[in-house]
Amino acid sequence: MPLKNTARNYGTIAKWLHWTTALLFLASYCSVYYRQWFTERDTPENWIALQLHLSVGVTIAVIVALRIIWRIGNRLPDPEPGSRLEHLAAHIGHYALYAIMIVMPITGYLGTGVNTEFFLLFDIPKFETTALFSTVVSEGMGLTYKEFEKPIDFIHKELMGEWLVWLLILGHIAAALYHQFVKKDRTLAKMTSGK
Repeated sequence: MPLKNTARNYGTIAKWLHWTTALLFLASYCSVYYRQWFTERDTPENWIALQLHLSVGVTIAVIVALRIIWRIGNRLPDPEPGSRLEHLAAHIGHYALYAIMIVMPITGYLGTGVNTEFFLLFDIPKFETTALFSTVVSEGMGLTYKEFEKPIDFIHKELMGEWLVWLLILGHIAAALYHQFVKKDRTLAKMTSGK
């Protein structure tokens, strides 16, 4: 199986980046819901779940950056036959997915009030303690961290995390299944076995 994309299939690296991103988003949701549903505030379990969520979020940011770089430098497989509307919907859906893959880690970091203990390897300082926050937000915009955090948390949690991300992921899965079982084309095969 080639590393790079071909006219017929995605290459090994694109597939690895795609499926790793999917698994990381799943891990991110599992950790945050575990924290909300099964732990009590200010307990070690709650803190571990939070740190896992934050560490996975940072990892998503790195993987997505690599994914964008890889996509820019590689061709896409040839599109499957379909109407203009189907191709337009696919492009819009993919751009929306890339947007959430970029916005979620950024808003997650900006709205986090604690340092990230990145998988217990090293600490990433919270945004509030950085020179960027001091220069841009505190001095430039005249906002306290609490004032800055409120709209960021709304975007990350309520707007995107609770609804939009799920809708886009479910739409992506539904589209893949539609191509596999209704259109019976190679869309899903390009990102899996290639056969």
